[in-house]
Amino acid sequence: MESYLISVIKQFEYYKSLGDKTFNQLTFEEMQWQSNEASNSISVISKHIVGNMLSRWTNFLTEDGEKSWRHREAEFEDTYASKEDVIASWESAWLCLFSTLKSLKEEDLERIIYIRNEGHTVTEAINRQLAHYPYHIGQMVFLGKLLKDAQWQSLSIPKGNSTKYNEEKFNKEKGRRHFTDDL
Repeated sequence: MESYLISVIKQFEYYKSLGDKTFNQLTFEEMQWQSNEASNSISVISKHIVGNMLSRWTNFLTEDGEKSWRHREAEFEDTYASKEDVIASWESAWLCLFSTLKSLKEEDLERIIYIRNEGHTVTEAINRQLAHYPYHIGQMVFLGKLLKDAQWQSLSIPKGNSTKYNEEKFNKEKGRRHFTDDL
Protein backbone atom coordinates (compact mmCIF):
# COMPACT_ATOMS: atom_id res chain seq x y z
CA MET A 1 0.00 0.00 0.00
CA GLU A 2 2.96 2.33 0.45
CA SER A 3 3.62 1.88 -3.27
CA TYR A 4 0.00 2.96 -3.87
CA LEU A 5 0.60 6.30 -2.15
CA ILE A 6 3.87 6.83 -4.05
CA SER A 7 2.14 6.00 -7.34
CA VAL A 8 -0.82 8.27 -6.61
CA ILE A 9 1.47 11.20 -5.85
CA LYS A 10 3.32 10.60 -9.14
CA GLN A 11 0.02 10.44 -11.05
CA PHE A 12 -1.18 13.71 -9.52
CA GLU A 13 2.21 15.31 -10.27
CA TYR A 14 1.87 14.20 -13.89
CA TYR A 15 -1.59 15.71 -14.31
CA LYS A 16 -0.52 18.91 -12.57
CA SER A 17 2.36 19.14 -15.06
CA LEU A 18 -0.12 18.91 -17.97
CA GLY A 19 -2.01 21.88 -16.52
CA ASP A 20 1.25 23.76 -15.92
CA LYS A 21 2.45 23.14 -19.48
CA THR A 22 -0.90 24.28 -20.84
CA PHE A 23 -0.75 27.52 -18.82
CA ASN A 24 2.82 28.10 -20.05
CA GLN A 25 1.65 28.12 -23.68
CA LEU A 26 -1.23 30.54 -23.20
CA THR A 27 -1.79 34.22 -22.59
CA PHE A 28 -4.24 35.33 -19.90
CA GLU A 29 -6.70 36.33 -22.64
CA GLU A 30 -6.50 32.85 -24.14
CA MET A 31 -7.04 31.31 -20.70
CA GLN A 32 -10.27 33.33 -20.41
CA TRP A 33 -11.67 32.37 -23.83
CA GLN A 34 -14.92 30.39 -23.86
CA SER A 35 -16.71 29.10 -26.92
CA ASN A 36 -20.15 30.15 -25.66
CA GLU A 37 -21.96 31.19 -22.47
CA ALA A 38 -22.61 27.58 -21.43
CA SER A 39 -18.93 26.63 -21.72
CA ASN A 40 -16.09 27.19 -19.28
CA SER A 41 -12.79 28.86 -20.02
CA ILE A 42 -9.47 27.37 -18.92
CA SER A 43 -9.27 29.87 -16.06
CA VAL A 44 -12.77 28.91 -14.86
CA ILE A 45 -12.01 25.18 -15.10
CA SER A 46 -8.85 25.74 -13.07
CA LYS A 47 -10.84 27.81 -10.53
CA HIS A 48 -13.25 24.88 -10.12
CA ILE A 49 -10.37 22.43 -9.64
CA VAL A 50 -8.85 24.78 -7.05
CA GLY A 51 -12.12 25.10 -5.13
CA ASN A 52 -12.62 21.35 -5.14
CA MET A 53 -9.04 20.64 -4.06
CA LEU A 54 -9.04 23.10 -1.19
CA SER A 55 -12.37 21.76 0.04
CA ARG A 56 -11.50 18.09 -0.32
CA TRP A 57 -7.93 18.13 1.00
CA THR A 58 -8.14 20.65 3.88
CA ASN A 59 -8.44 18.66 7.13
CA PHE A 60 -8.95 15.62 4.92
CA LEU A 61 -9.16 13.00 7.69
CA THR A 62 -11.24 14.99 10.16
CA GLU A 63 -13.80 17.10 8.26
CA ASP A 64 -16.29 16.50 5.48
CA GLY A 65 -14.71 17.10 2.07
CA GLU A 66 -17.46 19.53 1.12
CA LYS A 67 -16.66 22.48 3.37
CA SER A 68 -19.27 25.02 4.45
CA TRP A 69 -16.97 27.80 3.21
CA ARG A 70 -16.84 26.39 -0.32
CA HIS A 71 -19.07 28.20 -2.80
CA ARG A 72 -19.04 25.85 -5.77
CA GLU A 73 -21.28 27.99 -7.98
CA ALA A 74 -18.85 30.94 -7.62
CA GLU A 75 -16.11 28.71 -9.02
CA PHE A 76 -17.77 29.11 -12.41
CA GLU A 77 -17.48 32.91 -12.42
CA ASP A 78 -14.25 34.19 -13.92
CA THR A 79 -12.89 36.59 -11.30
CA TYR A 80 -9.16 36.24 -11.94
CA ALA A 81 -7.40 39.50 -12.76
CA SER A 82 -4.24 38.02 -14.29
CA LYS A 83 -2.49 34.86 -15.36
CA GLU A 84 -0.35 35.18 -12.22
CA ASP A 85 -3.54 35.05 -10.11
CA VAL A 86 -4.67 31.87 -11.85
CA ILE A 87 -1.28 30.22 -11.33
CA ALA A 88 -0.95 31.32 -7.69
CA SER A 89 -4.39 29.88 -6.91
CA TRP A 90 -3.56 26.68 -8.83
CA GLU A 91 -0.27 26.26 -6.94
CA SER A 92 -1.89 26.79 -3.52
CA ALA A 93 -4.46 24.07 -4.21
CA TRP A 94 -1.86 21.57 -5.39
CA LEU A 95 0.25 22.34 -2.32
CA CYS A 96 -2.76 21.48 -0.16
CA LEU A 97 -3.29 18.18 -2.02
CA PHE A 98 0.38 17.12 -1.97
CA SER A 99 0.87 18.08 1.69
CA THR A 100 -2.11 15.95 2.63
CA LEU A 101 -1.10 12.96 0.50
CA LYS A 102 2.47 13.04 1.81
CA SER A 103 1.19 13.07 5.39
CA LEU A 104 -0.88 9.90 4.95
CA LYS A 105 0.27 6.58 6.35
CA GLU A 106 -0.54 3.13 5.03
CA GLU A 107 -2.92 2.56 7.95
CA ASP A 108 -4.95 5.64 6.91
CA LEU A 109 -6.00 4.11 3.59
CA GLU A 110 -8.91 2.12 5.04
CA ARG A 111 -10.16 4.94 7.29
CA ILE A 112 -13.57 6.34 6.46
CA ILE A 113 -13.82 9.98 5.46
CA TYR A 114 -16.90 11.84 4.23
CA ILE A 115 -17.75 13.87 1.17
CA ARG A 116 -21.22 15.41 1.41
CA ASN A 117 -21.99 12.97 4.24
CA GLU A 118 -21.18 9.94 2.06
CA GLY A 119 -18.55 7.66 3.54
CA HIS A 120 -15.49 6.72 1.49
CA THR A 121 -12.35 4.88 2.43
CA VAL A 122 -9.35 7.15 2.03
CA THR A 123 -8.36 5.02 -0.97
CA GLU A 124 -11.78 5.55 -2.56
CA ALA A 125 -11.62 9.29 -1.91
CA ILE A 126 -8.16 9.52 -3.49
CA ASN A 127 -9.31 7.51 -6.51
CA ARG A 128 -12.38 9.73 -6.86
CA GLN A 129 -10.19 12.83 -7.13
CA LEU A 130 -7.65 11.06 -9.33
CA ALA A 131 -10.47 10.63 -11.84
CA HIS A 132 -12.00 14.10 -11.35
CA TYR A 133 -8.94 16.32 -11.79
CA PRO A 134 -7.58 14.64 -14.95
CA TYR A 135 -11.07 14.90 -16.49
CA HIS A 136 -10.94 18.68 -16.12
CA ILE A 137 -7.25 19.01 -16.93
CA GLY A 138 -7.96 17.14 -20.17
CA GLN A 139 -10.58 19.79 -20.95
CA MET A 140 -7.98 22.49 -20.33
CA VAL A 141 -5.42 20.78 -22.57
CA PHE A 142 -7.98 20.33 -25.34
CA LEU A 143 -8.99 23.99 -25.20
CA GLY A 144 -5.31 24.97 -25.24
CA LYS A 145 -4.74 22.87 -28.37
CA LEU A 146 -7.72 24.49 -30.07
CA LEU A 147 -6.56 27.98 -29.16
CA LYS A 148 -2.92 27.54 -30.19
CA ASP A 149 -3.60 25.45 -33.29
CA ALA A 150 -0.29 24.82 -35.12
CA GLN A 151 1.68 26.63 -32.39
CA TRP A 152 0.64 24.07 -29.75
CA GLN A 153 3.56 22.18 -28.25
CA SER A 154 2.48 18.57 -27.72
CA LEU A 155 2.31 17.34 -24.13
CA SER A 156 2.57 13.69 -25.12
CA ILE A 157 4.01 11.73 -28.03
CA PRO A 158 3.58 14.01 -31.05
CA LYS A 159 1.86 12.61 -34.11
CA GLY A 160 4.31 10.71 -36.27
CA ASN A 161 6.73 9.98 -33.41
CA SER A 162 5.23 6.79 -31.97
CA THR A 163 7.73 4.45 -33.62
CA LYS A 164 10.72 6.51 -32.46
CA TYR A 165 9.28 6.79 -28.95
CA ASN A 166 8.68 3.04 -28.71
CA GLU A 167 12.16 2.26 -30.04
CA GLU A 168 13.67 4.42 -27.29
CA LYS A 169 11.58 2.64 -24.66
CA PHE A 170 12.39 -0.86 -25.93
CA ASN A 171 16.10 -0.06 -26.19
CA LYS A 172 16.20 0.34 -22.42
CA GLU A 173 16.71 -2.59 -20.11
CA LYS A 174 13.50 -4.04 -18.68
CA GLY A 175 12.83 -2.69 -15.25
CA ARG A 176 10.24 -1.42 -12.84
CA ARG A 177 9.73 2.30 -13.22
CA HIS A 178 6.90 4.80 -13.39
CA PHE A 179 5.99 6.15 -16.83
CA THR A 180 6.55 9.70 -15.56
CA ASP A 181 10.13 9.07 -14.41
CA ASP A 182 11.70 10.37 -17.61
CA LEU A 183 9.31 13.20 -18.43
